[in-house]
Amino acid sequence: QVQLVESGGDLVQPGGSLRLSCAASGLTLDHYGIGWFRQAPGKEREGVSCISSSDGSTYYADSVKGRFTISRDNAKNTVYLQMNSLKPEDTAVYYCAADLSSRWTTVQTMCVIGRTRYYGMEYWGNGTLVTVSS
Repeated sequence: QVQLVESGGDLVQPGGSLRLSCAASGLTLDHYGIGWFRQAPGKEREGVSCISSSDGSTYYADSVKGRFTISRDNAKNTVYLQMNSLKPEDTAVYYCAADLSSRWTTVQTMCVIGRTRYYGMEYWGNGTLVTVSS
């Protein structure tokens, strides 16, 4: 019944910007932490950025810190990932995922451990492709 649908992925030149959206249905974001994860070809899935519903705490991977911003609009049941100063290394399929915030001690833990598809975050979208290339 829960559905997460990502959108906004596109082909963009290095230095460009994109905003990804994750529309949630079947759940209320008020009680769920949301994370953005990505997987590049030949690489393991990694946590990019996560936000907690309990206290609004956020986490960013070192590789995107200062360039990406995660936000949520509970009224719209939507989470966003604003990506600026994009680099070719950012090329990947981006997934949004949701889990009850109460199951994780910190938002960092949720983002680092939650990358596992079946043992991490409970609900996952199907992903949206971001390609950064000239």
